[in-house]
Parts: sequence; structure tokens; C-alpha cells
Amino acid sequence: MVTEMTLREHLNELRMRVVRMAVAVIVITLFCMTFDLRPVDFGGVTLAYPYPDPIRNVSARIMLYMQDTLLPDNVQLVQTAPGQAFFAQVYVSILAGVIGSMPLLVKEIAGFISPAISAAAKKGISQIVFPAIALFVAGVLFSYYVVVPFVLDFLYQYGEAIGVVPLFNITDFIAFVLQFLLGFGISFELPILMYGISLTGAMSPYFWRNNIRYAVIILVVFGAIITPDGSGVTMWFITLPMIGLYAAGMVAVENRARKKAKTNT
Repeated sequence: MVTEMTLREHLNELRMRVVRMAVAVIVITLFCMTFDLRPVDFGGVTLAYPYPDPIRNVSARIMLYMQDTLLPDNVQLVQTAPGQAFFAQVYVSILAGVIGSMPLLVKEIAGFISPAISAAAKKGISQIVFPAIALFVAGVLFSYYVVVPFVLDFLYQYGEAIGVVPLFNITDFIAFVLQFLLGFGISFELPILMYGISLTGAMSPYFWRNNIRYAVIILVVFGAIITPDGSGVTMWFITLPMIGLYAAGMVAVENRARKKAKTNT
């Protein structure tokens, strides 16, 4: 017989799960800020080993890669205050910590939610762990390789048109990129959110289809808010994929409902 947990027990469980998630993010963050990965040849195979180097660390390598792959050719990064490059490394390290900890984060969140659903639906929770991780990574990659380069090139064309010097503050650059990466990574979790809510039974499987017109309006507004340039063009890079993801989540929820109905008949 399964006993129902008290409110104090739920809060204690939530606290422990949050602590584990925070520890995972902090450990990876500190590693990225403290160590570099140095190549070493081992039996003809090039491997990497951690080497203590707080200056030229993993975060610095990531930032160099971001400069090479994201900035337009004629744009240079500048540091206008002594601590800007350091804090930029901190931001990049935290992002690396979140991405590196994503399997644990999803597992802990799913583990906390699972007692709120039926025993039959718990299998569905375990099945969405990998898709949740894959969608977050897909959102980050789509933002990094498609959206951010286009937005930067698009916005800097306005500067070229009036002959201004194309410079970008390092802190503003990192904050600009991270806002897109996290925004897209989280927004790509929309089908998982829809599926998880449906597993709890809080909403009908056809709630999403019946309210699709309102969902589109909300997604358009969300896309306008989350994109920092305010041009009205780049917002569609996040709005259109989210509408597609909403449709995918809607279909997945309805398919599960139909399969469940066939099983019960």
C-alpha cells in the first residue's frame, strides 16, 4: 500500500532535488572556469585531459569559438572595463553547467512530478526524459547556428549603412547570445510541457486543439518578448518553430489518448 506524502515531505523532497540540480550545475560551472582541456596523444589517438588554468580555461575556448562562428567578419569584440571578460566567462560557464546537467535536471523534475500522476501514466514520464533533453539541445543548436548569426548580421547592416564603427562589448555579446540560446532551448520544451500536463489529467487531450487559436496569439507575443532586437523580423524565428512544436505536442497527446481508449475497450 502506498502512503500519501505530507506537505512537509513534499517540500523536503523538492529541496533535495533542487540541491542536487544546483550542485550539478555548480560543479560543471566551476570546472569550465578552472580547467582547460589539453590534447594528448595516446596510442595514436588524440585525447584530452583536464589541466588547471583559470585564465585560458574551457569557457575561454568556448568564447573564442563563439567569436569565430557568430560575429560578422567586420565586427570586433571590445572590453571597456577590467571585469567584463571575467563575467562573460562566468555567464558562459553557467550555460555550460546548465546544458551539461540537463540529463540530471530533467530526471529530477520528472521524478518530482511522477507521484502526481497515475501509475499507468508514470511510464509516459520515463519516456519523455530523452525527448526533453533532445529538444532542449535542438533548440540551443538551432539558435546558435541559424538564428543568432542571422540576427547579428541583420542588425549590423544598419550600422554599416550609416558608417559607424562595428564594435561589440564582450559582456553585451555574451548576454545577447545566451538570451537566445536559453530562450530557444526552453521554448523547444513546449511539446514536453503539453504532454506532461496531459499525463496528470488536469486537461483534456483535446484541450490543445480546441484552444489552438489562442495558443498562436500567445506564442506570437512570447516570440516578440523573448527576442531582444525588437525588429519584428527575428521574432518569427522563434514563433514559427514553436507553432510547429505546439502542433507536434498536440498530435502526440491525442495519439496517446486514442491508444489509451483502444486499450480500455
